[in-house]
Parts: sequence; C-alpha cells; structure tokens
Amino acid sequence: MTGSGANGSTPAQAVSERMAELRDEFVDFISQLVHEESPSTDPEAQRGIRAILMETLSDLGLEVEHIPGRASGGHLLARSPGPADAPQLLVGHMDTVWPIGTLREMPVQVSDGRLSGPGAFDMKTGLAIGVFALRTLRDLGLDAGVAPAFFINSDEEIGSPESEPLIRDLARGASRVFVLEPALGPGGRLKTRRKGIGQYHVEVTGRSSHAGLAPEEGASAILELAHAIRQIDRLADPGTGTTMNVGLIAGGSRPNVVAASANCEVDVRVWTAAEADRIREGMFGLEPTVPGTRITVAEVARRGPLERTPRNVALWERALRVADEIGLELEEGSAGGGSDGNLTSQYTATLDGLGAVGDGAHARHEFVWIDRAVERVALLAGLIAAP
Repeated sequence: MTGSGANGSTPAQAVSERMAELRDEFVDFISQLVHEESPSTDPEAQRGIRAILMETLSDLGLEVEHIPGRASGGHLLARSPGPADAPQLLVGHMDTVWPIGTLREMPVQVSDGRLSGPGAFDMKTGLAIGVFALRTLRDLGLDAGVAPAFFINSDEEIGSPESEPLIRDLARGASRVFVLEPALGPGGRLKTRRKGIGQYHVEVTGRSSHAGLAPEEGASAILELAHAIRQIDRLADPGTGTTMNVGLIAGGSRPNVVAASANCEVDVRVWTAAEADRIREGMFGLEPTVPGTRITVAEVARRGPLERTPRNVALWERALRVADEIGLELEEGSAGGGSDGNLTSQYTATLDGLGAVGDGAHARHEFVWIDRAVERVALLAGLIAAP
C-alpha cells in the first residue's frame, strides 16, 4: 500500500478515523457472521458464511475462488486481480467448534461494549477485522503496492487436514503473513511464538495365553505398554517447555487373558524444531523390555512451531511502530496451542494473534471487546500498508 490519509496522517491513523464512522456497520457484520453457524464437521452448514464472505470480498474488488473440499466445506482465496509477485497473505478460518443449534443456548448479544456468541472470539471477529482493514484502505484510496490476498479455510479447528497443503503453497510465495487468530489474554498480546504439535500412535503386540493356566506362555502387551509410557514420559523436558501427554490408552480382551495387543495416543508440544526432532528420534527409538513383545510407532500429526525467528521479530517490531501511531499499547506473548501460523512461519515472516481481543475460546462465555476489535482493524490496515 502507498499513500497517506488526510492531513498527512499515516494509513493506520486514517483507518482509525474511518472506523469511528463504520463502527456500527462493523458490529453488524460480525453479528451476521456469528449468526451463520459453521461447525468444522458439518460442511453443508458452512454455505451461509461462505456466501457472505464471497460476496463481501468480491465487492472489495478481489477475485474470490472457492476451493472445494472433500470432507470439508472448502476454502476461500481472495486475491487482487492480475499477477502478484509475493503477495502479503491474510489467514483466517470460518469454522467453529460449536454444533448446529448452539445459538439457541448462546444467542448473539451486544451489550456493555461486548459482542458474544459461538465463534465470535474464535474467530469470526478476526475475519471481520481482515475484511474491514481491506475495505477501509480501499475507501481511503490507498492502493496496493504489495498486493494482499486473503485465505479462509473451513477445517482449522480440526487441524487443517485438507487446507494445510494450500496454506504451505501460499506461504512459500508470500512476502509476509498476518494470522487473524484471537489475541492472547485480556491485554491483547500478539503471538510471536506458538508451540509445535506432534501426535503419535504407539502399538504394542504381544502373545495371548490363559492368565491362570499358562501365564508364562503369554507376553503381555499391556505390561510392555506401561514400560513404554514410562519411557515416553521421560522424553518430556520442563526446562525447555517440552511436554508429553499420553491421553488415550487401550488394550487387552478379557481379564483372564494375557493381552496380545495394546496401544496409546501421545500428544507432544515443543517450542523449537530441534526439540521436535529430538522427540521424534526418541519415539521411534522405543525398545520393548518384555520378551515376546514388539512396539510400532506411527507419527500421525506434525506441525512445526512458530518460532521467534529474526524475520518474525522484524514483523513484530513493525507492528509496534504502527501501534504507536494510533496510541495502541502492544505486548507479545507465547501460546501453547498451534494455528495455521505454525505452517506459514516455516516459509515466511508471520505475525499471529491479530484478531479479536476477548475471552472464552471454545467456552460458553465466548465474547469480544468491540472497541478493541475496532483498534485491531487500524493496526492490521497499517501493517498491510507498510512497505
């Protein structure tokens, strides 16, 4: 983006003034998105919000493509017309964790400076922030120097299984990425670090026998799994923030049968790619200690961390300068959960948490602070407009 606002103001300042005029329309748009229930697991339910976003982004002069999904409702990619060299990318998601019918118990409400409802915080307000940042820049005549693109998926809440390859491809060609996930905590911290996530399935096979008549002929998969879990737990490193959680276990057939099979599911969280590599080596290095048993490990999910890399820090420092222009105090923070920003950070400068300030992600009291969301529009617009 190039140019400046009226009276020599910066783009962020000009957008801040413009949003004072558009505040009610902004709130109405958020409410409209929240009223469209869109659980990840119900692709047909996503038609409504998808249609709203496609029409709204098209009205901004963007070319909008619906990329069909197989098990999801598909994804939207909005781009400026014509070729774009290394566009800057906005990333968000339209899906929520809430099932159809939640609005009957959690109606959309606007009161005391807050807007509440299922998906308001995570992350339909973030989508509205992205839309209004692009709209206000257009209204103010600030033309694109680095063309923006907006990718909105419908499967983020279930790990982005279909959209991950698309996000990776877009990030490879992007100059920078702004992730519109909710901000961190009541202070609205931006997320400059996110933990990487790994998930492993551990399968133990043994040999069955009668637990009373011939226990010595068996090889207990359950006993071996217990030993393996101890090994897994020792891979954790509280000093570096690496956690290992065996969240599910199963095995055996009857109390009087030595178990021939057992398995567990392991969740891993790490701050660095080096730690992820160490854990991977440890998991695939599990060795059985019970004679007659065998361990098989499969890595079923992997998402690298969003690390505080030099290019990510440079983008954070740019956000501080833009925030100062509009009198907004910003802090950075770290999150234990992952987002699509974990994916984009592997390829280009990424700043996360540019969405709503509020509370209650995935909780019954989910809400956003309206005035803080208005501020975020100006912040995002200033970042988009920055060289």
